[in-house]
Amino acid sequence: MTPRPLNTDPNSNTTPQAGAPREHLAHRNGRTATAEELTPLAFMGYAHFTAMQVRGGRVRGLDLHLERLRHGSAELFGRETADTRVRSCLRAALEAAPADLSLVATAYSPVGEFTADGPGTEPELLVRTGPAASGPEGPLALAAVRHERFLPAVKHVGEPAKTYFLRQAFRRGFDDVAFTDHRGRLSEGSIWNLAFWDGSSVVWPRAEMLHGVTMGIVRRQLDRLGTPQRVREVTLADLPDVAGCAVMNSWTPGVAVRRIDSALLPEAPAFLDLLHRAYEAEPPVSP
Repeated sequence: MTPRPLNTDPNSNTTPQAGAPREHLAHRNGRTATAEELTPLAFMGYAHFTAMQVRGGRVRGLDLHLERLRHGSAELFGRETADTRVRSCLRAALEAAPADLSLVATAYSPVGEFTADGPGTEPELLVRTGPAASGPEGPLALAAVRHERFLPAVKHVGEPAKTYFLRQAFRRGFDDVAFTDHRGRLSEGSIWNLAFWDGSSVVWPRAEMLHGVTMGIVRRQLDRLGTPQRVREVTLADLPDVAGCAVMNSWTPGVAVRRIDSALLPEAPAFLDLLHRAYEAEPPVSP
């Protein structure tokens, strides 16, 4: 289930006044990108990114976003993306945009892809913004699909399998998908991290996956709240013993899951409230 971002009108033809904040913009290396600069990037698949929700010009978990970009650039390009440069590019985009928005920062190599050149080259940064979003209301029904992402620890672009499996699941009456690996372990969703509740502890699945920024925020704030957490393998056979399940991403710290494949999952409003309270305890910061 992919919700339409909030506060948008797809039929609107309104043109912002000159100098007014713009929801949709693209900056390359800290300045407005031209069509000529964006054209070579239209079909580029060798890049990585981080996505965030900005409220009042501030971001929760900024340190985790910066860490993600450093790690992704080191893995793909052999050179980390400097925090100071990323923050400068984020500030440049936010100065021209509304206070509340969605933002994606993408790092890519100026030498392009399908070439052996590039390791050690300074990555370039593309920052684009759009309307603020908050995710679906739920509860969601997820189809279990066996799929293991390439370089799962990197939030890289060019992953058609996620959209393909999502659409296949939707045709079968589900809202989205939950991936299982070759050992039958549940790992993550199409664009979500999974979290389970056993009645007293938050359970995070043990498998190869992308550790989301929202997941990182929730985990460290749950520690500060004194809430027990465990990491263990979770399979489809374990679901009858689960006391609650939720998904989370940059849109939201928790959307209830009512079913994974044929396994019905109980409502757990206290669990959802806990995830949201943990997220909201994270102080937002300015880039």
